[in-house]
Parts: sequence; C-alpha cells; structure tokens
Amino acid sequence: MQSRVKELRTARGLSQQALATAVGVSRQTINAIETGRYDPSLMLAVHLARHFGSTVEEVFDVDS
Repeated sequence: MQSRVKELRTARGLSQQALATAVGVSRQTINAIETGRYDPSLMLAVHLARHFGSTVEEVFDVDS
C-alpha cells in the first residue's frame, strides 16, 4: 500500500512527532507508515485522513 502521509505531513510543516501526537500514536509508527514498513489499521488510516482533511483513498493507495 502506497502512502502520501510524508508528503502531506511535510507540506503542512509538521514533524513526525507532531503528527503522531495529533493522531495518538508513536513517532515510530508514523515513520514506519511513511517508509512502507507498516500498514495502518483502518481506524488509524481514518484518523490520518481526517487530520489532513482528506479521504482515506486520497492518503493511501491500496492498489499499489
């Protein structure tokens, strides 16, 4: 699954820690999502999408 989390996070000037705090996970979880080592749960994907004002489909490409 391809993720746009890093792109969206950096465009908003957020650190990994700031995003992690905002969605209730560790900085390591955000790093793992950004590097493709971890696919988030549906609930976390929804939280991330809402934080960015996007849909889950806009943040995560499940077809790749």
